Amino acid sequence: MSTSLSSSAAPSISGAGTPPTAEAWAAAFAAALPYADFLGRHATPDQRSRWDGFHDRVTLTAHQRSLLAGFTRRMPVLVLAGAWCGDCVNQCPIFAHFASASTAIDLRLLDRDALPDIAAHLKVCGGQRVPVAAFLSEDFTPVLFYGDRTLSAYRAAAAAQFGSSCASGAVPPPADAIAAVVADWLDQFERVQLILRLSGRLREKHGD
Repeated sequence: MSTSLSSSAAPSISGAGTPPTAEAWAAAFAAALPYADFLGRHATPDQRSRWDGFHDRVTLTAHQRSLLAGFTRRMPVLVLAGAWCGDCVNQCPIFAHFASASTAIDLRLLDRDALPDIAAHLKVCGGQRVPVAAFLSEDFTPVLFYGDRTLSAYRAAAAAQFGSSCASGAVPPPADAIAAVVADWLDQFERVQLILRLSGRLREKHGD
């Protein structure tokens, strides 16, 4: 008589490891810093100038602002970043604009080297690339990890013959490229918000 898979012991995979618990993500989020505080602690004056310069170049359309203002479910967003990294210069200020437009987005930035145990779970293609965003539920259950560049940015990199893996940010991208990356990231923020809003577990908790 054969034994069904459901009644037999589940197979063990060597090296599978244990992902961080919700408590661990909450602790990492608590150790991370708001956008301005992150720059104040980690950025040199030259790096800060690049972040501020790119922040000034980012604009949201009326539709994008309206979409963000309509978010209702709290969504902590933990971004692994480096003040020195051009990819962070050219993306993290976008998140600050999103957070300013939505009271539901709780944005924190964590230096790449501050918590290696957490950073190890945010690798891209085996490398500790930045920025990587960890989208979390209000009780710090992971929803989505996304980084280090969006599809539009990778298409631009491919068209430019796969340039430097992490540019200095000294030469900012053109406005149309910025708009494309803003749209790419907003798609991810909206998707996570909808996951949270439609979650049966969270709807039962909030009675909505």
